[in-house]
Amino acid sequence: MRKLILTALVAATVMPVAAEAQSRGDLRRDRREIRDDRRDLREDRRDFREDRNRRWGDNDWRTWRNTNRNVYARGNWRAPFRYNAFRVGVRIAPTYYGSSYWLADPWRYRLPPAGYGERWVRHYDDLLLVDTRRGIVLRVINNFYW
Repeated sequence: MRKLILTALVAATVMPVAAEAQSRGDLRRDRREIRDDRRDLREDRRDFREDRNRRWGDNDWRTWRNTNRNVYARGNWRAPFRYNAFRVGVRIAPTYYGSSYWLADPWRYRLPPAGYGERWVRHYDDLLLVDTRRGIVLRVINNFYW
């Protein structure tokens, strides 16, 4: 009987150690999976940034502009208001992005199409992407026309 009680006590003290060792292995495995998930997330974010940059195509329209200068000629263009250097995030008056200033064919200039409620607007030699519902400038391309 004494041996049975002693064996039970030894088993009771050894079993939590074995269970703890198993949970440490699981914990290591979980940490490794978390590291892999973070690495995958970083790669996905990098791919998203590359796709976004590819969507805007900054280099594409610049090379197109340099090779087709006649398309980007300034012409005799004047507005009934003075020039303002707008920045991204600024709210502008509706007179600056009225329908007479809309860029009707952004594909001609190799620009991405404007989204819903957005318009490419010419402001002297600059080009603005404006949210027409709120009047906020989303993107500015300075000296777009030469």
